[in-house]
Amino acid sequence: MNERFEIPASLKRTSMALLGVGVLTLVLGIVLLLGGNAMDKTRFWAVLLHDSVFFTMITTASVFIQAAASLAQGSWIVAYRRVPEAIGANVWLFGMIAAIVMFLIVFVFRIDGKNPIYEWVTPGNDEVLLHKSPFLNTGMFVGFTLVTIGLWAFFGRKFRALSIAQDSAPKNATKIYWQFFRLAGVFLVVYGLTQMSTTPWMWIMSVQAHWYSTMFSWYTWASAFVSGMSLILLWVVYLKNQGKMELVTKEHVHDLGKFMFAFTIFWTYVWFCQYMLIWYANEPEETVAFKLRQQGPYSIIFYANFIINFIMPFLILMSRPSKRNYFTITFVAMLIIFGHWLDFFQMIMPRPLGENWHLGWFEIGMFAGFVGVLIFSVSRTLASASLVPKNNVLIKEAIIHIS
Repeated sequence: MNERFEIPASLKRTSMALLGVGVLTLVLGIVLLLGGNAMDKTRFWAVLLHDSVFFTMITTASVFIQAAASLAQGSWIVAYRRVPEAIGANVWLFGMIAAIVMFLIVFVFRIDGKNPIYEWVTPGNDEVLLHKSPFLNTGMFVGFTLVTIGLWAFFGRKFRALSIAQDSAPKNATKIYWQFFRLAGVFLVVYGLTQMSTTPWMWIMSVQAHWYSTMFSWYTWASAFVSGMSLILLWVVYLKNQGKMELVTKEHVHDLGKFMFAFTIFWTYVWFCQYMLIWYANEPEETVAFKLRQQGPYSIIFYANFIINFIMPFLILMSRPSKRNYFTITFVAMLIIFGHWLDFFQMIMPRPLGENWHLGWFEIGMFAGFVGVLIFSVSRTLASASLVPKNNVLIKEAIIHIS
């Protein structure tokens, strides 16, 4: 088997080109946007917040997928587990970028003495924000952010290190396997207390601090998870097309397609539950978020979000052949990632930007830059070790896997 991955020149050029677009966009943003009016400055920081948080959460989904599969003792992931390992091992990079962006917003960014993005930083006499200040304050924000990113990065790199260590362990040795199993359980507790609880409140929901939803963390998790699964699928198909991942068959790709299909439905279920309950109750403090997004200038994003993230993947992936066709499944994976990038866009942008929102060169350029960072970092990690976890205790089950 061809176990090693050498980064093709075309992939290097693609990643560097996208990185170049991102750097150029950032430089032009600093020159043009920060030198502009208050709304331009707010747009600059909001876009950086949007992309850094989105890519941090979708890469962390790969760490969650490894942990969940380990606790379930699932063999289906073993054939391509080096892909989620490589993605998860780079959470530290996106987490560091996100932390820098958020700390600059919290401690540096001001317009006329106010923080236009995290309004709770400068609450003034706002009784609602003052009431929430025991939780929404800079100390809690910094503490939660550092602990969250630190733990996510630690587990991402640790899971990768343990998997590689298993390759040189004695044949049929299970010590590392069970060590991974125990750490997976610890990570799921950490993940439940961060991604599925406090972290989305701090990073995203507090952008519109007067509004809250008890389902928001599950909503952001579903969005990040299905995007993370789609990201894994893209790398698996790419490696298969490069003549690698010989253990991966259409059965494995079919399984990834089923996860994408299933969690597209789950995301829609959470989306509908959150929307329906708030619409039915019709409480002003709850409906304000949806009124701005559904009836205001963001209505096109609101409805496009539902079409791209539910209707299109649902209809395309419903049939069995579509989940086994590399072109179709790749198209849907790219569609899902872009669609949930739009989902995060409408989570963050409406409150600080109001009617002055854009989806132009700066937004697309920064998205391209983050994609370039992702391709560059993940490809380097993939090339650093064998693509086949040949000494894994479940490798036989992975080989004979039937969907």
